[in-house]
Amino acid sequence: MLPPPQRNAALVIVGHGSTVNPDSSEPTWRHADEIRRRGIFQEVACCFWKEEPSMAEIYDTVESDLVYMVPNFISEGYFCQEVLPRELRVTPPQSTVEGKTVRYCDPVGIHPNMTRLLLKRAAEVAPDVPKEQTTLIIVGHGTSLNDNSTKAIRTQVELIRDGGHGFAEVLEAYMEEAPFIAEWDKLSSAPNVVVVPFFIADGLHSFQDIPVLLGIAADEGLAASQSDVFRNNPYHARERTLYYSSAIGTEELMADVILDQVAAFDEKHGAADGNPMQPVLTDWLLQQLQSGSCTVGQVLVKSKNAGYELRHHADIEVDPASLTMHHGSSAARQLSWLDDAGQFRGLKSAPSLKRGWLLEVTGIAELRLALDYFHPAAVGLAYQEAMGTLKPTPLRDCLGKQTGRYRFAGKVTDDEAMEAVATICDSATRCTRRIAWGLTAERPLYGPAEAEARTVNSQIPLLCKEACPLLIDQSRKVARERFLRENPPA
Repeated sequence: MLPPPQRNAALVIVGHGSTVNPDSSEPTWRHADEIRRRGIFQEVACCFWKEEPSMAEIYDTVESDLVYMVPNFISEGYFCQEVLPRELRVTPPQSTVEGKTVRYCDPVGIHPNMTRLLLKRAAEVAPDVPKEQTTLIIVGHGTSLNDNSTKAIRTQVELIRDGGHGFAEVLEAYMEEAPFIAEWDKLSSAPNVVVVPFFIADGLHSFQDIPVLLGIAADEGLAASQSDVFRNNPYHARERTLYYSSAIGTEELMADVILDQVAAFDEKHGAADGNPMQPVLTDWLLQQLQSGSCTVGQVLVKSKNAGYELRHHADIEVDPASLTMHHGSSAARQLSWLDDAGQFRGLKSAPSLKRGWLLEVTGIAELRLALDYFHPAAVGLAYQEAMGTLKPTPLRDCLGKQTGRYRFAGKVTDDEAMEAVATICDSATRCTRRIAWGLTAERPLYGPAEAEARTVNSQIPLLCKEACPLLIDQSRKVARERFLRENPPA
């Protein structure tokens, strides 16, 4: 079931993201690329909980007045019912946020069409293996935060088991709650076992944690993205033949499931159509390029024929012939991921964008997309500041809304908060964004002279609208360490 053309709307795919590796967000970006290629929506964008662009920035990035939010999450548990609505400022199923109608869809993992993806993945990982001699195990994380966290897996197990698909057994298993995946050989009885991780992306869990629990990998192995654990099938372990697949969320057909959730929302709540998008941000960006060039953070943009040429601003005097040529906006995402040492850039505003490249894009729309890959939400936030409509979130408000393991962040003292900012937000070594928020609504973070000293010279500046995950985590650590010092265990 695919949605009808929704050209007067934006689709935003909401992911978890990570500040330590690109594996978490890569499938989400890839699915967005595929849906954008189909031309169904006016805009297709991504935002993340632990990566840029953040959920706080997404309304400054999309221009459509009708926005479909689809959580690229497996379950309708803690994140989708509590964290995402809080961060997106929506009350499901539909809210008005900053003048936009926001339709909050169900997460992809609970859609019935996930069943065919699981069956497809199982068939691919164990071709020609008799199903009547095979146990299929769908494995998830498991958590005590929300009872719904395992519901999606249980539902899929029941659908496959009752659907007559021929497996000897179809079982659920989890990393951190019973039935435990570490006991897979005790749970199953067939000579062949196929294990499919019910995760959105391949990361530490699917690359290392689950293989260790299965007994097919050492506790300390290669870095996640360098592992070939999925390419060594079959494994012979515990007197069984074991087949292990990559995470279900990496399946290319997930793009269709994302669209299925949009269609399901319209079917349940009624279809909607917005107004034709007014390209305000695009027009403003064109104004900044009237002289033929402009800088956006660390990126220099120059008009060239019918398109644009981008390079690191420090390479302005470098002979183009000595730079490595790239084409298309998707190359910007790859260029922004790693620094010169090959380390993942968890903050795209870190002063570590590698040099030595030249990127050509065609048209202003592709330029905007490329800039959002290099410096997420930079154009939108700079426009809001220029118009006097930027609404930053004070640090205290941001820390105070944290829940779960991050609730300690709200307990930092003012001095501890300022020290955390000095540690995480140093403009020379950590982050080139100019902080727009204060400690509170009444108390600025810096005096005028110190704020001016932090400003990075750029025609379109990089602005920080809300504390990033790194600062929140640092605040949590500091507050928790003090709490443990003051309240030692008996």
